[in-house]
Amino acid sequence: MLATFVQAIDFEEERLFKGNAGTITIRVLSSTDISVFAPTITGFLNTNPELNVEYLVVGSADINTLIRQSPEQYDIVISSAMDLQLKLVNDGYALQVDTIIHPEWAQWRQSLYGFTLEPAGIVINKQHFSNIKAPTSRQEMIEVLRENPDTFKGKIATYDVRQSGLGYLFATQDARDSETYWRLMEIMGSLDAKLYCCSGEMIDDLSTGDMAIAYNVLTSYASARADVADEIQWILPSDFSNVMMRTVLVSKQTEHRKSAIAFVRYLTSLAVGNPTAKEFALPSLRNAATQGSVISLEPGLMIFLDRLKRRTFLNEWESAIIQ
Repeated sequence: MLATFVQAIDFEEERLFKGNAGTITIRVLSSTDISVFAPTITGFLNTNPELNVEYLVVGSADINTLIRQSPEQYDIVISSAMDLQLKLVNDGYALQVDTIIHPEWAQWRQSLYGFTLEPAGIVINKQHFSNIKAPTSRQEMIEVLRENPDTFKGKIATYDVRQSGLGYLFATQDARDSETYWRLMEIMGSLDAKLYCCSGEMIDDLSTGDMAIAYNVLTSYASARADVADEIQWILPSDFSNVMMRTVLVSKQTEHRKSAIAFVRYLTSLAVGNPTAKEFALPSLRNAATQGSVISLEPGLMIFLDRLKRRTFLNEWESAIIQ
């Protein structure tokens, strides 16, 4: 018999949240930082004290790998990569939960539930723009970079779409909606753009001044960082902004079906309600401040997951940004 290869992935963060009388532990595999999701887990355990929650954080692409390798190891999957989540449902990895009342546009097959609305935007370090007008669109960003190459050489941040599931989703949506995306990638590449796994790390380097400008950052992460509010500013592009939904599913092979469903019910109730910041630190589905085009939960999202299309897209992306 051939040995099965299992990829080893180190978790970026791990934490066990204990209920007051916790006897059952549900495992949540997520791409959302613990600091962001902790209030929601605490609120859930306040109403379900018999449970514990083991919360494990990895990148969105790694989530897809782990679930496909060992679906029985995790009860709940939360990810910002809508396309990869949709593919997991399509391939039979999700449990259908048909008793949740949720907007039709924010769910798919009663198995995948969107619970946030989070636009991608431009984030800048204010000091670097003290004498330069901040861009309000992709075209203006191109012009600013071209006119100030010495200022921005090596100071531009964006996702490494080869490694980041969310970064790849935003990139393919951008390329589909506007040819400006490819011109922007070329000018960023000519100025030695730095590639990142996630929004949080980009924001960290923007706050210290190591980076001057970042593209396609989650504005929800930027606005939540009160500790760096004096150093950074986020901008929604006026031409268009893609808005993603963070999604949740229950693993079809969960050993704690009832408890996992209870968690998803609690999470989706917050998403459509009017939660306080102490309960829910992310923009809910009722986020009135959201402006942009919400990426739909539909089969078309899986087009760019086709191996040939993905390889073609990544080849073009590498040619543009890795010069």
